[in-house]
Formats: sequence, C-alpha cells, structure tokens
Amino acid sequence: MDTMDECCTLAPYFKIHEGQLDAFKKICTAFVEKTSTEPKCQFYGYTFSGNEAHCREGYEDAEAVLFHLKNVGALLKDVLEISEITHFEIHGPESQLALLREHFAALNPKFFSSEVGFRR
Repeated sequence: MDTMDECCTLAPYFKIHEGQLDAFKKICTAFVEKTSTEPKCQFYGYTFSGNEAHCREGYEDAEAVLFHLKNVGALLKDVLEISEITHFEIHGPESQLALLREHFAALNPKFFSSEVGFRR
C-alpha cells in the first residue's frame, strides 16, 4: 500500500552542555511559543533525559518544515551555542524529502523515506 501522506517529521536529539539545562529549557519555551503560531505544524514538543533532549515535531509537508526553519532560525542558532545535535532524523515521502535535503545538509540528518502507511 503506497502512502499518500505528505507529513514530514523531524527528530533532532541534543546533548546539552554542562550547566546549560535551564538555559536550554528557556529557549525550548521560546521555540514552542513561535512554533505554535505555524498553521501547518501538527505537533511540537520536547522530552528530556538528564542532559539530553529530543524535539518531537511534525508538519503537514516540506513547505511547512521550511516555514518552520525560517520562523525559528535565530532560536536554532542560540540553542546550538549551548548544546550539540547528536542524532537527527527527517522522515517523510521522498517527494517531500527532496525539497528538504539541501536546506538541512549542514545539520547532517539521516533521511527516512515513507513508503507504506496511512493517516487518520
């Protein structure tokens, strides 16, 4: 069964520098506030395990991901000054991933192509 779902999900994992957890969480709050205004964001939030964090985020399509990247660009720069991305995945159908590869190349994500599935 081929998927007609154009949803793209991002899955970055961060290692927060020593003593920067509170600052990181403050920036996360700013990310959530800015992202909550994006009309095509389906979900967005952070989970934590000690000094590691994961951002769970989903968008209707690649266009929405690129809108998000532009919307939070300054915050991304701030968060990368106090943490590092240890693992980063981008999931979606190949037609949408093709629109994202160049924009995320500097963050070295692993791309996963959606091939079968459904969305309710």
